[in-house]
Amino acid sequence: MATANILPSNPTPSSGTRPDIHPVPEPANGQVDGEAAESFIAEKRIGERIKYLRLKKSMGLVELGRHTGLSASFLSQLETGRVVPTLRNLARIAMVFSKDLNYFFEPEPQTIFRIHRGKDRIRLPQSGVQDPSYYFESLGYMVPDRQLDPYFAEFLPSRPGREPRPHQHFGCEFLYLLSGSLDLRHGETTNRIEQGDAVYFDASTTHSYECAGETPATALIVTLQQPVAGNGHGMRSSANLPPKGQRTLPPVTLPPQTARTRIASKAG
Repeated sequence: MATANILPSNPTPSSGTRPDIHPVPEPANGQVDGEAAESFIAEKRIGERIKYLRLKKSMGLVELGRHTGLSASFLSQLETGRVVPTLRNLARIAMVFSKDLNYFFEPEPQTIFRIHRGKDRIRLPQSGVQDPSYYFESLGYMVPDRQLDPYFAEFLPSRPGREPRPHQHFGCEFLYLLSGSLDLRHGETTNRIEQGDAVYFDASTTHSYECAGETPATALIVTLQQPVAGNGHGMRSSANLPPKGQRTLPPVTLPPQTARTRIASKAG
């Protein structure tokens, strides 16, 4: 594993610019209150950020100490918040991990975490037909700016007069069959999918589903609404797709109260 060289005694941030640091307000007597300073440091979770960077590089305290000129004991106290770092010490640490000083003071990014309770989901029929062949529930409609769309789908047994409706959309699709049997047509090929089988395919190729048994088939479906590379033909584009009225459009993010309309745009 490549590591940084030992730093000079008075390093400066690699960016050469002064970080945008908001100082702790001074009391009227001109002296900075120690408790306020410690509270400010604790609020920024600087010690935790240092530890995160160190563990991400699989680096021990002793090794980090060699690169910064700081003792392992001091670094340990710094990570646990028992000592307050100086800007010089932070600069030494920042340079080891190729970070700017701003890293320690910027707001932490918010991680995405959403729970979709089964009782709160909406069951919707296949759109565009009077006699739907399947129903589905979105498992991620409340996640903003999501990169993929997961669904639970139930495919009803086929019957005379009901024909599978082919559709296509940008990106890839993944299907895992939870129960029953399913005929999945992709392009000109139809494959029988059984319980426990998984399929990953290019969704910009026309595809359709049809229950192949006398009991409903259920599946977990995940779509990734991004253009995908073809087999040696470069990136697929909208030119490869039929008119909008004949394809499933990529999902859009709507408020929860309009989730019913948004989810319905997936069916087809």
